[in-house]
Amino acid sequence: MVHHNSSTGFYPHIISKGGCMEKKNKFSLAVQIFIALILAIIVGLLMQGSADVANDYIKPFGTIFLNLIKFIVGPIVLFSIMAGVVSMKDIKKVGSIGGLTVAYYLLTTAFAITIGLVFGNIFKGAFPALSTSGLSYEAAEPVSFMDTIVNIFPNNFVKPLLDANMLQVIIMALLLGFAVILIADVSPDANERIINDINDLNNVFMRVMEMILRLSPVGVFCLLCPVVAKNGPMILGSLAMVLLTAYICYAVHAVVVYSLAVKCIAGVSPLLFFRKMSPAMMFAFSSASSVGTLPINLECVSNLGASKEVSSFVLPLGATINMDGTAIYQGVCSIFIASCYGINLTMPQMLTIVLTATLASIGTAGVPGAGMVMLAMVLQSVGLPVEGIALVAGVDRIFDMGRTVLNITGDASCAVCISHINNRKK
Repeated sequence: MVHHNSSTGFYPHIISKGGCMEKKNKFSLAVQIFIALILAIIVGLLMQGSADVANDYIKPFGTIFLNLIKFIVGPIVLFSIMAGVVSMKDIKKVGSIGGLTVAYYLLTTAFAITIGLVFGNIFKGAFPALSTSGLSYEAAEPVSFMDTIVNIFPNNFVKPLLDANMLQVIIMALLLGFAVILIADVSPDANERIINDINDLNNVFMRVMEMILRLSPVGVFCLLCPVVAKNGPMILGSLAMVLLTAYICYAVHAVVVYSLAVKCIAGVSPLLFFRKMSPAMMFAFSSASSVGTLPINLECVSNLGASKEVSSFVLPLGATINMDGTAIYQGVCSIFIASCYGINLTMPQMLTIVLTATLASIGTAGVPGAGMVMLAMVLQSVGLPVEGIALVAGVDRIFDMGRTVLNITGDASCAVCISHINNRKK
């Protein structure tokens, strides 16, 4: 049993239950989610002839569950980052951890897009020659680099929470957390009171999160079943090779990059890491939302020994800016779209894709479908037809499920590694 510590922001109701409520239930949450996932696939395949029924009567319950997750994500990001910042009690320490975190995310994203391009070129000959006539895709207006920087900073206290703009929520949390730390120089008593209040509010929202997560198996089933019912035959169709290539890249990146990172930096067994991460990975697969998976990801990294002060800062940041799976998607789809148009990408173009996808990941929110926006930016950066997105748009959800798993797993590996580095400095 771990007791509440206001200086670290521990969540006793989570830790004392083994992270995923394993002692209260006959089956652990991971097993429940896995069973729901298998049932969703089976029922979805049986309902291929009546996909509309699944979409009209099963999906709405999944949407309700996802809405509940989205409802709690904003407060959790705000208060968990604030709790993480104030627990460090030193702005320089926050800067040090933040710098290491961003460097880790950018490095692994660059590796991911490179893996995507390498495997895309290896399997390029097996990609289907789909027709490019009559394609239409309405690309969003590209946002300039300076506009991206400006849009990170909020101009209203409530709007970022209403719009679920996680980058702006993170900036709010950092500013408020820094202010609380600085108050200690003026009024230590007030500082202690505010820290206790922040941790208390954080625990309240984590308790709400725990209640919502009890519905995870139902949510997973209702979200995944309609996707399988609608796309089952398409998976076996002309885009199967592109999907297979992307999923091979996801697996290679996870097994090689994350395994090496957690083993070499944190000394954690890769097998243990992936086993403890299985509930979050299965939830991410069905929901296709990095931000939506944040609450359960927080629980799983606790089981891996990551400190609360680090994970409550690193994971919300990663859910917003770390897009390894999405970066792989950019590489594979860029090669595929180029081959469909009979274009061979040059080495400078591939380097441009690596740079663009890595930087674009910082401004992309962790919500379903965000990869499509990034893909448009990447295609434009190397002069490929944006209309080509229509070739993969029909199965984007299937791409999204795998890339979200990789995104959140990367967040967790970062939290484990940075936590180990931080503990070693103490």
